[in-house]
Amino acid sequence: MNEAHQQEILLLKLGEVVLKGLNRNQFEDKLISNVIRRLRPYGRFQVYTRQSTIYVEPANPNCDMDEAAVACGQIFGVAAVARALPCEKSVVAIVETAKKYLADEFAAARTFKVESKRADKRFHLNSIQLSQQVGGMLAEAFPHVKVDVHKPDLTVFVEIREKAAYVHGPAMEGAGGLPVGTGGKAVSLLSGGIDSPVSSWMMARRGVWLEMVHFESPPYTSQLAQDKVLQLAQELAPWCGQLLVHVIPFTEVQEEIRRQCPEEYFTLIMRRFMMRLAQQVARESGAQALVTGESLGQVASQTMMSLGVTEDAVDMPVLRPLIGIDKVEIIRLSRRIGTYETSILPYEDCCTVFTPRHPNTRPRLEDVREAESVLDVEGLMAKSMAGVRRFRIKNDGTMREILPRTDKAD
Repeated sequence: MNEAHQQEILLLKLGEVVLKGLNRNQFEDKLISNVIRRLRPYGRFQVYTRQSTIYVEPANPNCDMDEAAVACGQIFGVAAVARALPCEKSVVAIVETAKKYLADEFAAARTFKVESKRADKRFHLNSIQLSQQVGGMLAEAFPHVKVDVHKPDLTVFVEIREKAAYVHGPAMEGAGGLPVGTGGKAVSLLSGGIDSPVSSWMMARRGVWLEMVHFESPPYTSQLAQDKVLQLAQELAPWCGQLLVHVIPFTEVQEEIRRQCPEEYFTLIMRRFMMRLAQQVARESGAQALVTGESLGQVASQTMMSLGVTEDAVDMPVLRPLIGIDKVEIIRLSRRIGTYETSILPYEDCCTVFTPRHPNTRPRLEDVREAESVLDVEGLMAKSMAGVRRFRIKNDGTMREILPRTDKAD
């Protein structure tokens, strides 16, 4: 076997993408382009697909395989990531490769088994025969490690594929879902709390390409609060891909609501303005939907009647991926995706400004519309949109401000 085949590669296992019928090639092509873009900071790689697996082969020894493996685990559409070593398609070569490549794993294990997959049906042994022969020779090579086919400490995976055989240990769980860019585009309302980053992540996992909207209310909210939200966006970017964050000034809107509207409707009218402004951003960006982090019954503005009042302010779909999920599960997901510690930093956002003491949890739409009618809705929106600032966040978390907006996401 030539030396190039003895260089470690990544095998990315596809999940839901394989269920796509005639459109499968489009999903695979998008996933490959996402992988190539995501791996650019870690070196030059050859990326291609064969038999429901994406191969990531380093073009030179300088590639950072550790960071590349972590990055691939955050790409939606990838179900699992295996670091593997290629070798010749022979039992002897497979055993020698396993002895060398998995030596540390064998040193730490007390039991093992071999699982084989014969994707190349021309290979002379079937999967069971291959596992038996390789397992027997490895048992002789590592006499302190016993065979246990039920609950082994170590599983050695052998894959016989078109170009070579591949040996690897257990694969790392991938992000799953569908490749970003295959599910349309939406604008997500991003606050500084726990819920909205998780809802954004969940929609990106369904293949949705996102832009973010955040509302600031100085002097009631601080620069630290805005920095916190931008940090959340930076933590989401490795999962969601490149993000554009629109920061919209909201102070005058909230002060006008406080001056002219009944206190019990403060939050609902505020939310209606947020939805309208997010919809305007969506239309300018070519997005087809809005995304919120609302969960039914979690707070007063998230009762069924309140959600209906809020959604009445816009005419495009509002996606609420957390609607039936309880707070414990939302927190678990926020820990998984790495946003929890930032979300709990004690810098409040504008959603907590002028919170009514006794909010109406069963509002009537006609009453809210009447309360809101005293406001110059179009004028207030125009002032807010005139002060928008925008920040581009790349996959690697680097950020720059864009003023005025002159480009679009790739």
